[in-house]
Amino acid sequence: MKKLVLTLFVSFSCLTLFAQSETPKYSYEDLEPSNTHKRVEQFATQFLSNYHYQKFQVDDSLSSHVFDNFLSDVDRSHSYFTKNDIEEFEQYRYSLDDALLTGDLELPFLVYNRFRKIYRDRFAFIEEYLSKPFNFESDETYNANRRELDWAASQEELNEEWSKILLGQALSMKLSGSSDSSIAKTLQKRYERYESRVAKWRAEDVFQTYMNAFTEAIDPHTSYMIPSTAAQFNIDMSQSLEGIGAQLRNEGDYVMIVDIIPGGPLFKTQLANKDDYILGVAQGDDGEFQDIIGWLTDDAVKLIRGKKGTVVRLLLKAKEAPASSEPREVRIVREKIKLEEAVAEGEVMEIEEDGKTYKIGLIDIPMFYRDFDGARRGADFQSTTKDVKRFLEDFQNEGIDGVIVDLRNNGGGSLTEAIDLTGLFISEGPVVQRKTGRGRIDVENDRDPSVTYDGPLLILQNRYSASASEIFAGAIQDYNRGLIVGEQSFGKGTVQQLVNLDQFLLSPKVASNKRPGTTGLEERERYGQLKLTTEKFYRITGNSTQRKGVIPDIAFPSPWVSSESGESSRPTALPYDEIRSSDFEDQKVVTDRLREKLRSSFDKRIEGSEEMMTLKKEIEIYKEQKDQDEFSLNYEERLREKEEDEGNRTAIKKLRKTKTGDDHSDDLYLNEAGKVLTDLIRMS
Repeated sequence: MKKLVLTLFVSFSCLTLFAQSETPKYSYEDLEPSNTHKRVEQFATQFLSNYHYQKFQVDDSLSSHVFDNFLSDVDRSHSYFTKNDIEEFEQYRYSLDDALLTGDLELPFLVYNRFRKIYRDRFAFIEEYLSKPFNFESDETYNANRRELDWAASQEELNEEWSKILLGQALSMKLSGSSDSSIAKTLQKRYERYESRVAKWRAEDVFQTYMNAFTEAIDPHTSYMIPSTAAQFNIDMSQSLEGIGAQLRNEGDYVMIVDIIPGGPLFKTQLANKDDYILGVAQGDDGEFQDIIGWLTDDAVKLIRGKKGTVVRLLLKAKEAPASSEPREVRIVREKIKLEEAVAEGEVMEIEEDGKTYKIGLIDIPMFYRDFDGARRGADFQSTTKDVKRFLEDFQNEGIDGVIVDLRNNGGGSLTEAIDLTGLFISEGPVVQRKTGRGRIDVENDRDPSVTYDGPLLILQNRYSASASEIFAGAIQDYNRGLIVGEQSFGKGTVQQLVNLDQFLLSPKVASNKRPGTTGLEERERYGQLKLTTEKFYRITGNSTQRKGVIPDIAFPSPWVSSESGESSRPTALPYDEIRSSDFEDQKVVTDRLREKLRSSFDKRIEGSEEMMTLKKEIEIYKEQKDQDEFSLNYEERLREKEEDEGNRTAIKKLRKTKTGDDHSDDLYLNEAGKVLTDLIRMS
């Protein structure tokens, strides 16, 4: 437990991946836990209660939370179990705390084995329904947010709901141009894959899901991985695979983008975000889309991965997007992923404002990178700070008027680089504070008194700016050194540590009992890996970045709210709190009075901007649609809604970070940031 790992991006838990069978075969045999599962359950519970940052009680309250989490993981949409099933399971609600401590796994295997049997009958109903013509003239409606609905009272009630679910899915495909026969065929294959997926789950998968229902009740960044998942997690795929540069996992029925590798093909499109669902995959520029709803992640990866230089197209939809919204198509040219290409870029932009041309230095930082091996060797290593320093020196030789640092979609990276980068803009002093679960506070300082750039500075961030990005932006704001604009950042202020359970549960005798040429562990039991939260970050003022992130000095119109996206949207995210402020010297470059003047200028400008006012109107419509749960099952009604919706998304599309050559004309946020910076230059 000596090595602390600052997670570069919002952490996730993976699922074990299996190849898909052509013909679904349902397994009737019940799954059962192994003695290893019971041993890991006991040890992990004790370990987390002792070493997790947030000390928690293994009590009835935790038990109830784990119970709800697991049922949600198995039947998230309340589409399989009935009230009778739930009432039977309820007897376990307040006993899981004891079960976790004793290695009892009765509930998770009871629930999942019941689900397998229920799904067999549900699949028969689906097949029968799909054999009949669809009624697209229905006057019924359906509720897309079934998680908020009560459990059905009977199978008959569930059958009625499933008729609406299937018709709603068919209607969405018809609105996208699919024929009735194609729709039935696609849905049939989709649910065959579902059955194959259910049939292929092993006891290990049930155990991992249950353990993550437990860890999720503690903290969303704490997770357990069974050995095969842990092995996959620890392989650096990005250095050798030719693909799109994304990490994927299953969430419910969908394959979801968990992480986008900076510098990779998908990142370069700037058309995808974390938490986007992949609905379909097409090969080349003319290939038809293959529906992948219900696919396992490894099957989707086989379809998405391909040779360098070839084209793959994805249909993407944001996780929090309105249910009625259409997916967007993204064209990607596959190439070998190289992390060393995910480096900062600098350029000089010219912005005309009030009859004057301003030269603005733009620095785009996709992640905080550092060659630690090179640094240890004393070699000429690559780092974010060194690259940015070179840009700043070049900018000043060109006579720039101000600098924009673009942190949008920067999910974090090296803490050292966040500290050193801050030092380019301030004289020496504290940058961030770290607090352990035992209450020890360490202050991380910039110890270089030199300042590379002391002119007007603006930081542009969005809701995907997280972790190390928030440390840098927060320090610039706390020192009053520069202006922060854009959206509220993600709010991840925690540090995670990876723990291999083999080092605790594998006895020295077993570890040493090996054949020549082997590690001695290949044929032995493995116990998996824990990822747990061990520290929290605090700004130099003592305020935490946890949940709140960095609040921009000037907030741009945004369709997102922190309660629905970001760290604060996660119920078990560690709380926001404060500690004592560090001693630091205020730079007084951006004063409160100056901020008010800049906000006033910004407000007046957007009121007179047709594009910004259109954006604000679209955002209002978007939020109304996002809150809508009830939808018509009538084709003509939905077609009318679709046509209206397509006309209401022109400005929102320009919120994505885009660039074609040296042209940023379609980047609404960057263009507005440039205008705010010119205000800052004039008013300073």
